Amino acid sequence: MPTLATGVKLGGKLRQLHLLQSPLLDELISSYPIAGDNHATRKINKHDFVLNPEDSTQGQVWINDQQYFAQVPVIAWEFYIGGYQPAQKWLKDRHGRTLDFDDILHYQKIIVALSETHRIMQEIDKVNIT
Repeated sequence: MPTLATGVKLGGKLRQLHLLQSPLLDELISSYPIAGDNHATRKINKHDFVLNPEDSTQGQVWINDQQYFAQVPVIAWEFYIGGYQPAQKWLKDRHGRTLDFDDILHYQKIIVALSETHRIMQEIDKVNIT
């Protein structure tokens, strides 16, 4: 059974993820397959999640009628921190805005951070603190 020291290390990993400083964030798990030919096509006018019919653990996050983030884990899309779902709130807060390259990369890092947070929280739940 993992020890308290293990829990401390896992907590440090969570801190790095939430500050977007973890090296894990360089290993993107989602993609943005249709970049578009101009900025107008990267405008957020919706934020719909469509489950992948072949893999129910992930889906596509559509930001407009042409573009989406692919391979987004359901766990990241639905994940709550406090009363918010960060993967959804980030897009809602940018409704009507045009995404640039840095925005697209940042959102993909958020997806990694949320997925890893879920995984690490499951590990922390196994820590023996007595």
